[in-house]
Amino acid sequence: MALEVKELVKKYGDRTVVNHLSFRMDHPGVYALLGTNGAGKTTTLRIMLGMLAYDSGEVLWNGKNLDPLKVNLGYLAEERGLYPKYTLMDQLLYFAKLKHVPREEAKKRIRYWAERLEVEEYIYPETKVKGRKPKEKTADQLSKGNQQKIQLMAALLSEPELVVLDEPLSGLDPVNSDRFKSIIRELMEKEVYLIMSSHQMETIEEFCSDITILNRGNAVLQGDLNQIKKSYGRVNMMVKCDGNIEPLIAQFGLNVIKKTPDGYHIRVTGEEQAMAFLQAMVQAKIPVIRFELREPSLHEIFVEKVGTVNE
Repeated sequence: MALEVKELVKKYGDRTVVNHLSFRMDHPGVYALLGTNGAGKTTTLRIMLGMLAYDSGEVLWNGKNLDPLKVNLGYLAEERGLYPKYTLMDQLLYFAKLKHVPREEAKKRIRYWAERLEVEEYIYPETKVKGRKPKEKTADQLSKGNQQKIQLMAALLSEPELVVLDEPLSGLDPVNSDRFKSIIRELMEKEVYLIMSSHQMETIEEFCSDITILNRGNAVLQGDLNQIKKSYGRVNMMVKCDGNIEPLIAQFGLNVIKKTPDGYHIRVTGEEQAMAFLQAMVQAKIPVIRFELREPSLHEIFVEKVGTVNE
């Protein structure tokens, strides 16, 4: 199987919001679409899902036009999509029916995901109060985080082969964020194709091997994340020491990115310059507490390419 987006163009009047975007996913895993607000990420995802028309280009699944009615898709929207006044079970069964999941099988899957996401109490209220069984919860009675869990359940009930996650961890507390991450890992083990849009760079680095960074509808960086970072080289140096290293920094003409209580974050030309600076500190008998030389993080690469980051 393969997912391919080819020369995708979307315009609103004279404004181009997706400009000849192309990328390809040849194997299961997680592909990331990154960009600032308004960069074209959600528009691209909605075009792929058949929710928006586009001006030109192609979205292919196994070499054929991706038809949402024929491909088993799951979608977690950033702006969630639950009916506020209907019970959770009724909604989940309805969403499963839309995906042609038999009712009894849907109930089994709802039970499984309710346990995984720890929302049984909202779907299966079994404790009687004053002799009466309480009513099932409706979506508007849940917190935003729990609504997000129900929405994820709805996206996964059909056991989709392609899952689109638009800001899946947005607004989640650390515990539920880790729970969502464990489900993403589970989907990866099942060899599901996942497309993820997120502002959380650490999460992207944790899961995604291939990325596209968008800026105003244009792809400004694409490819294998490890290869992209490797191409920059080990140019980020972090130094913490007991002593004044400002004269040495000036002597070497180093570019200080920032200074924090944890030390100096410095951009160097490469390992040779970094090692020369370390040797100079040793010769000056400045006690070095921490010295680290590394490739840039995705956060740093993102900021370099688009100028800002929202987290």
